[in-house]
Amino acid sequence: MPFVERVFSGVQPTGNLHLGNYLGAIVNFVKMQETHNCIYCVVDMHAITQGVDVWGGPAELTRNTREVTAAFIAAGIDPKKHIVFNQSQVSGHAELAWIFNCVARMGWLGRMTQFKEKAGKDRENASVGLFDYPVLMAADILLYRATHVPVGEDQKQHLELSRDIAQKFNNDFGDSIRAQGHNDGLFFPLPEPLITGPATRVMSLRDGTKKMSKSDASDNSRINLTDDADTIAQKIRKAKTDPEPLPSEEKGLEARPEADNLVGIFAALSGRSKADVLRDFGGGQFSSFKNALAELCVTKLAPIAGEMKRLVAEPGHIDAILNEGSDRARTIADETMKLSKDIVGFIHRR
Repeated sequence: MPFVERVFSGVQPTGNLHLGNYLGAIVNFVKMQETHNCIYCVVDMHAITQGVDVWGGPAELTRNTREVTAAFIAAGIDPKKHIVFNQSQVSGHAELAWIFNCVARMGWLGRMTQFKEKAGKDRENASVGLFDYPVLMAADILLYRATHVPVGEDQKQHLELSRDIAQKFNNDFGDSIRAQGHNDGLFFPLPEPLITGPATRVMSLRDGTKKMSKSDASDNSRINLTDDADTIAQKIRKAKTDPEPLPSEEKGLEARPEADNLVGIFAALSGRSKADVLRDFGGGQFSSFKNALAELCVTKLAPIAGEMKRLVAEPGHIDAILNEGSDRARTIADETMKLSKDIVGFIHRR
């Protein structure tokens, strides 16, 4: 039986969404909804896998969950056409994760590089959730039997794990799957990465060799999606550059990380290539280019910030969107869990 094509996308509610999050993920989410059947999930269960000092505690998690939802809506995602919800409202995520915990192997998780990076040297003190969260990620995707997942470089390994888990489940329970009417023995799809064009990697405005990050001590290193027009323009004009004029060709950006970053931001926001941007601004000074970039950033981002501010001021409206989305998500998830329990052999309420 062919699988219904479905895209699953998740964003952690860790606060301070910035230009890097917008260009690296949310822009593509908005584009995808025109061509795909999409589920957009605020993965609040993933957010608590690290210490409270990282995710901020209960009140901050609630605020951040609403802020990410507001960013989705303000950027152009339509919650009526597609499903927008927060993960913890659908119990199937945790239920399926436990089944997958019994399918996945310790060796698979031991190879996950993100755990090593996030846990650092003190791995003995890391939470079990941080070690195990790639299994929860597999459950997030496969609970909806999603066929495609947009992933960045840092998540490709986790998608491979999702495929391994799906394959092993299908193999382990092949006879039971066929007995449930799936003659091909395939219950879960092997999700494919969704290529949405060249990913925009946005770097710090203070150091072009580092990714733009909410954890940077300097607020001037990033453009937050909640920044107003004056703040956006000021941060662009203060962005680090070098003394040379802008090159006329893309090759001239090599070994000039700050110039490359600013040109890349202009290209991404304007929907053009870096080469096109340099044809317009090559040979010129950074001052005039920064003025044009500031104007472009304000035009694109200030309306999103304004709409986010309006939405966040109406938490009841955001919660209603999440509640409606979770009801729709649960309809799909409950069917997957019912069939999964039948396949495994659990006796459950019909």
